[in-house]
Amino acid sequence: MDRVEQSKDEFIAEWGALGPAWGMTRSLARVHALLMVSDEPLTTDEIMERLSISRGGAHGALRQLAAMGIVTSAIRKGERKERFLGERDPWKVFVAIMRERKRREVEPVLTVLERCLETCNAIEGDDVRAFEEQLLRLREFVTAADRVMETLVGSDRNAILSWMMSLVQGRLGPR
Repeated sequence: MDRVEQSKDEFIAEWGALGPAWGMTRSLARVHALLMVSDEPLTTDEIMERLSISRGGAHGALRQLAAMGIVTSAIRKGERKERFLGERDPWKVFVAIMRERKRREVEPVLTVLERCLETCNAIEGDDVRAFEEQLLRLREFVTAADRVMETLVGSDRNAILSWMMSLVQGRLGPR
């Protein structure tokens, strides 16, 4: 194996290891990484062989990645096998991951908080008020985080990157 392929394998392994931090399984992240660094669109069989995964694992990952919008299908003229391309634009990948995390993590938390607050409103007593206050603080925080996520995914990439660089360089915020 040449050095480029070794480097790609290292990238795929590391991207896979980081996947759980983004709310993706290791396998899902590895499939995306492979498609992101491949020179040509790959078939399911090629993905299975390169990553040593099952057909079911490959199909499941491709279906999830396509639903997130970071993998697309490509069919070559005269070929029956479907091929797949991975999104290469880091901003689009980031936005897709943020949307998915919002759907799977933030929205369910807000639903639970609202349901618990409704229950608290129907109960009398001082002990429930302390619990209700905590729920209100949590809802305020999660709602603010949700707004930040919405702003990020709906904003212009250059404006957000410029803002992030200003934040990192200490030009924003209290001094």
